[in-house]
Amino acid sequence: MTPLQKNILNAVKRRPMTLRELQNNLQVDNSRLRTSVSAMVATGELSMRNGTYAPGFATYVNANAPETIPCTLVKLAARFGFASRDDGEGDIFIPGRALHGAMPQDKINVKLFDHPRVEGSSEGEVVEVTVPNNRFAGTVCLSEDGRLAVEPDGCRDVKFLLAKQGSEGVHLGDKVGFLITHRGNRHSDHRAAVVEKFGSSDYASECAKAILYGRNVRLEFPPEVLEEAHAYDDASIDPTEAAKRLDLRGIPIFTIDSAETKDIDDAISLQKLDDGYELGVHIADVSHYVRPGSALDEEAFERATSIYYADKVIPMLPTQLSNGICSLNEGEDRLAFSCLMRLDENGEIRSYKFVKSVICSRVKGVYKEINALLEPEEGADLTDLQTKYAAVLDQLPTMDELYRKRLVLRKARGGMDIESNEAKLVMDENGRCVDIVKRDRGTSECMIEEFMLLANQCAANAGRTNKVPFVYRVHEAPDAEKMEKLSATLLACGLNAKFKNPIPTQLELAALLDETRDQPIQIPVHTGILRSMQKARYAPQPLGHYGLVLADYAHFTSPIRRYPDLAIHRILSEMLTGASASQLQKDFNEFAQQASEKSSKQEVAAVRIERDVEDLYKAEYMHGHLGEVYTGTVAGITPRGVFVELDNTVEGFVPAAQLCKGEPQVIDGVSMLDPLTGKSWMLGSSMKIQVAAADVALGRIDFEYMVE
Repeated sequence: MTPLQKNILNAVKRRPMTLRELQNNLQVDNSRLRTSVSAMVATGELSMRNGTYAPGFATYVNANAPETIPCTLVKLAARFGFASRDDGEGDIFIPGRALHGAMPQDKINVKLFDHPRVEGSSEGEVVEVTVPNNRFAGTVCLSEDGRLAVEPDGCRDVKFLLAKQGSEGVHLGDKVGFLITHRGNRHSDHRAAVVEKFGSSDYASECAKAILYGRNVRLEFPPEVLEEAHAYDDASIDPTEAAKRLDLRGIPIFTIDSAETKDIDDAISLQKLDDGYELGVHIADVSHYVRPGSALDEEAFERATSIYYADKVIPMLPTQLSNGICSLNEGEDRLAFSCLMRLDENGEIRSYKFVKSVICSRVKGVYKEINALLEPEEGADLTDLQTKYAAVLDQLPTMDELYRKRLVLRKARGGMDIESNEAKLVMDENGRCVDIVKRDRGTSECMIEEFMLLANQCAANAGRTNKVPFVYRVHEAPDAEKMEKLSATLLACGLNAKFKNPIPTQLELAALLDETRDQPIQIPVHTGILRSMQKARYAPQPLGHYGLVLADYAHFTSPIRRYPDLAIHRILSEMLTGASASQLQKDFNEFAQQASEKSSKQEVAAVRIERDVEDLYKAEYMHGHLGEVYTGTVAGITPRGVFVELDNTVEGFVPAAQLCKGEPQVIDGVSMLDPLTGKSWMLGSSMKIQVAAADVALGRIDFEYMVE
């Protein structure tokens, strides 16, 4: 806050003032005053009503409010909201009358009610907004009295009137970015101004732009970052640097990715030995180019991850690095960080070492093509593929052999293979979704995943055993209460889910996953187990990975796309120079902590963006199939209705009123019964539906139940 803004705030704290009164009181230039006042209104530091200015809701402090809890408002609807406690102790329900105009992502202080309506629940009132969030995306609509308004994304039935200035050329149904320019003590008193116009909400691409705006995603790199990146325009590796490294260009190394991948992080090599295997996982040496303290590094730290959605990517690093000098492109010499592993005849790790290397990928492998070579269809002509992969063809059977052995080991320790039903969106030349197909993983996808897992495991082991600061990928054991609820749900589904202890073993959960695989109940069971787990995150402590059943795990293999990988490359690089553990702790302790926290936070935000945008494109696709009839699987049951998932992964909602003539009875969250007709529906059962509505702006699809 500038000195002038502080003076303005102190003046209006004494009493509300008009602009003229402020000018007379402060004796400042009129244009400077107007600029400062406008900025303070936009950030919520000032509120304006009837031409007078007063302290905004952002600066309102309730000095008499004892025992308030710092929170972030995470959900807002017309009649309620939810605040997430900053101490991680869960959410607090906020009734509409107690929100006092607070908005999503506002930092707030909440006072708990002494007598919540539901005994044992957390319910409270917003008593202070400490840091307001006034930047949102939304859809232009009409207020109840017919005036132009805007409904923020994710805040159904919450509307703000639009200021006339700045809303010229805005039409009903447009997706826009807007600022709250005036805050009142109720949402109906807020006022908004349009600052970005994206286009019609009928198009998922325009709605996606609005989501990115509303989540503060930076699409462009700052000038100082681009200036550093331009140093690598059409760059090749430094021969002097290459001469210092282990030269692996004579080894048949190659990459395997999807056909459209341009930012290639990883390459592999494999040699069969008399007593086992030598596996090489060669990763782009991004840390050589992105140095601590550089603009490139600071920007990568802030972004922490690339964001992938539809057919687009918002990269962590500029394309000169992500698609250029750092990408392990076919036929081009590249600096790499290699993990060279010796495995025994059963596929167990015997030893490993990390080395700085120089490599040259022999071929850009494609998953679909490798799968065709590993599991050829009868009568298929593979001549062209065999020619393309001639330099590495001999490695493929050995890779498949090692993968099969590793799969046996993973199953033996209880590694969980949860079916996630990922979708692949098929786009046309105009960026519209024209098809949705279930993304199937073949042998090569699983094989590469397993080889990357091995390198990640070795990296974490190096960090832990050398007792150096590190960024680990951790997945803690599930919460006992959630496991108890999961067990009750699975038992209600007719599954044998009586665990020996409050926290089930991974082998127990893996058995349930395998038992229901390819069965009608697979979707809800696999999803239920996944949701009952803790979320994986980054941490400077080696807490292990519950889902993979590994004591050591980190992310080493994607430094182009993930900052934690870049962070541990930097630490491992210093280890290779012979730096002592005490020196590494001095240099990297704080860095590892900060990188873990920032990367965890940004990962959650990126995943939410990717899922929300995918929902937009699914709704866009289904909007073209209104009235069509499908048979889907009941994937979720609530008192309001059921969620039905189609074979193409699209999920829609069927209201309970369409299913039940009487008051629906939901039993254990597993089945819904209509007491008047005796009809029932349960998780995993099939349901014939018709596509009734698809709202692109909300990413929502509604189905109508078709009586069979």
